[in-house]
Amino acid sequence: MTENTLYMLKAFFLGCIEGLTEFLPVSSTGHLILIGNWLNFNSGEGKVFEVVIQFGAILAVIWIFREKVAHILVGIVTGDSFSLKFARNIIIAFLPSAIIGVLFLKLIKQVLFQPAVVAVALVVGGFIILWVERRPQTSIKTQNISEITWKQALLVGCAQCLAMIPGTSRSGSTIIGGMAVGLKRTTATEFSFFLAMPTMLGASVYDAYKNHALLTDSDLAAIAVGFMAAFFAALLVVRALMRFVATHTYRVFAWYRIALGLAIVVWMLV
Repeated sequence: MTENTLYMLKAFFLGCIEGLTEFLPVSSTGHLILIGNWLNFNSGEGKVFEVVIQFGAILAVIWIFREKVAHILVGIVTGDSFSLKFARNIIIAFLPSAIIGVLFLKLIKQVLFQPAVVAVALVVGGFIILWVERRPQTSIKTQNISEITWKQALLVGCAQCLAMIPGTSRSGSTIIGGMAVGLKRTTATEFSFFLAMPTMLGASVYDAYKNHALLTDSDLAAIAVGFMAAFFAALLVVRALMRFVATHTYRVFAWYRIALGLAIVVWMLV
């Protein structure tokens, strides 16, 4: 097996990991960093691979919700009140991370993309999930995605900024953030899916543009392989997750995060 073939196989495997973990509150970026280190996968100085392949997973969501996305886009053009309100909320929730990302993404990748940071974020995030899930059902104020207020959208957007810390989880931040401000679990999950679309599209395009000069032909090929693997893996996860959260809490993912974070700490100390 040639070195290039092995590199592409690693990219494919990491793409599958991305697609399987992007929409679970376990941090896809954290898993990519940990498993990438374990596989000795060198994604380059700019870490573009880890960011851009995430949009492959987002495309899977766009495909699954294509009818609703089309309905909303048509509604925006025709002036439908629900579509306009929904679009407003997505924009409001998107802006905080967009601003922080433009200002600090390069610094974040240089400083925080480390296994130790991932371990701490996994454990802390796990305990936060357990705390939010223990809140009484009377704290739920918003049953449907059409009922989300602009203030709730803004708070979810602020929570999404925390996901720039690897190990925190973008989906975990937005879902648990949504539940913390009164959204029903399934409503928070669906809103997180839609918020991921502009967020990851913006992050992927911006990061690829800023670092295109660093990319070699081999890097581009690896990104393409990882992108496609993430797309097909995410297709399997999204529908399953929506069925799961309809009847289950996120506690199992919280305990998984805590166990993984502690295992990383032990591995680093040994």
